[in-house]
This record gives sequence, structure tokens and C-alpha cells, in this order.
Amino acid sequence: MKMFGKCIKNSSIMIVSLICAFGLSLLFQYIFDVQEHITTVFVFAVFLISILTEGYLYGVLAAFISTVAVNYAFAFPYFALDFTPPVNLISGIVMIAIAILTSALTTKVKRHEAMKAENEKERMRANLLRAVSHDLRTPLTTIYGSGTTLLENSDLMTEAQKIKIISGIKEDAEWLVRMVENLLSITRIDSGQVKIIKTPTVLEELIDSVVLKFKKRYPKQKVEIDIPDEVIIIPMDAILIEQVIVNMLENAVQHADGMTRLILRVRTSENQAIFEIEDNGSGINPKRLDTIFTGYYTSEDEVADSQKKNAGIGLSVCATIIKAHGGNIKAENIKMGGAIFSFVLDM
Repeated sequence: MKMFGKCIKNSSIMIVSLICAFGLSLLFQYIFDVQEHITTVFVFAVFLISILTEGYLYGVLAAFISTVAVNYAFAFPYFALDFTPPVNLISGIVMIAIAILTSALTTKVKRHEAMKAENEKERMRANLLRAVSHDLRTPLTTIYGSGTTLLENSDLMTEAQKIKIISGIKEDAEWLVRMVENLLSITRIDSGQVKIIKTPTVLEELIDSVVLKFKKRYPKQKVEIDIPDEVIIIPMDAILIEQVIVNMLENAVQHADGMTRLILRVRTSENQAIFEIEDNGSGINPKRLDTIFTGYYTSEDEVADSQKKNAGIGLSVCATIIKAHGGNIKAENIKMGGAIFSFVLDM
């Protein structure tokens, strides 16, 4: 079915291009009485067809059709095929050569781009796997250690100590559930299983939902909200964008050492909505700014973050979701201290 769709698309491009070339040539010959540019028009049509279609077939076929069309309708004797004059034969050879060379070049470029995209996917998968192993290590170790302690020493513990250990296990288990949800989201989007379906979303309702979900996880963390007073409607997949904002807020709580202020800001500029999560913590290691959304870690990062969570998967998910929306995402440090994570969506 997919192959049939491509065939229809390529055939349509070829037919429409040749009809336009034929119509323009008729205009040149019978309205403006200009004949010397007719061959050029068809050569250009063949060139476009070779670029816009896949493979060699449609470009070469268009070259043959163009050669016959020029010879039959626009070369003397009119409405008769005659390849005796050298100019007619040369025109045909030139068009076929252009079709073959252009198709070869575009096919090579497309293959190169496909290989580049596949290599990038493989690189991201490797980084994602590294991030998974990094982010799983701490909570699994904690759960294992706490469970072992509770099992072996429960008779020696007070009720308060048991509750504290069980609460820690519950917290780590909840985080693992969220990480698995993030991982499922990023793999589904990358594999094309999930298509982004944008629906008009009221900004205020989105932010209310984000704050409600975030407060359930971090009831003691205050978040300052700064959004426009007027009603703002943004086309988006609200569930996924909500996941992005919650991930960014959670990232600030987990990694912005010394943070005393956390701001969720949304502003509009022309036809874009700009979301910003700002903190006044320790900022981002400059060495990680270029790779912070890939999940890639150096050995130094792994040592520094060995007691922290959600450093890789959460932000990788954010980048994947925003790119799938056709938006941009970035992270930067603030001169006065802290960091800003921001993303832009078209309105």
C-alpha cells in the first residue's frame, strides 16, 4: 500500500510537470512566437521531475516523453516524428542524460541523508541505553538495599524505622514507574508508533494540570507561575507537553543544587509560545550543555550524578516530544546563577 502511494505521488509529479511544460511551450510558440526556449522548458521540467521523484524511472521516462513531445508538436515538420535533424536527436540525448545524472545525484543525496538519519537514531539509542543504565542504578540499588535491610533486621527495628524504609522504597518505585513511562513515550515516538495529534489547548488549563501533577510528587516545592492574563490557545498534544513540563520541573528539583526559587513562565512572541522553567540553583555544567538532551554521560557526569535521578531519560523525552511537535528546545545558564530550560511551540 505504501509502495502504491509512492507510485501515485511520483506519477502525479511527472504528469503535472509535463503538462505545465507543454502548456508553457504552447504559450511561447503560439502567443509570443518564441520557439528557441521550448527545449529549455522541457529540460527544466525533466530536471525538476528527476529531483522530486524517487529513483531513475520517472526522470528517464519524462525525458523520453519530452523528447517525443518536442519533436512531434514543436519541431518542423509539425505533428510528425522526425529525428533526422541532428538538433532533434541531440535534444533528446541531452534530456535523457540530464535525467539520469540528476536522478543519480538526488538518489545518492537521499541515501546519504537516510544513512545520516539512521546513524543519528543509532547514536541516540546508544545514549538512551546509557541513560537508562545510569538512571536505573541508584533507585534499584536503594530498593535492593532497603528491602534486604528490612528483611534481615525487621525484628531489631522500630515501627518508625520500618515506615521510613518502606516510604523510601515506595518513592523509588514511583520514580521507576515514571521513568518507564518516559521511556515508553520516547521509544514509541521514535519508532513512529505514536503520531502527534495537535488539538487546540487552553494554556491556563494546561498549566493547572501540570502544577496539580507536580504538587502530588513534590508537595513542599513552591513553583511561581508567570503566564499571560489573556486566553492563550496553542495547538499541541496536551498530554505529551504536560509530560515535558513536569519532567523539566522535576529535573530542577533533582539537580539544581541550592535552589530557592523555581519559576514556570510562558510568554508569546508573534505566532509562537515560549515556555521557560527557570531556577536559581547551581546551574548546568558547561561541558554538558551540548549533550544535556541526548542522555549522553561522561565518566565525570556519572560520578557527579551517581546519587541523583532522572538526569538522562527525562530530558531526552522532552527533546523528542518537542521535536515531534516541530518546536525547538534548549538549556542555558543564567549569569547571576541558575539555569533556564525553554522550548518553543508554534501557535
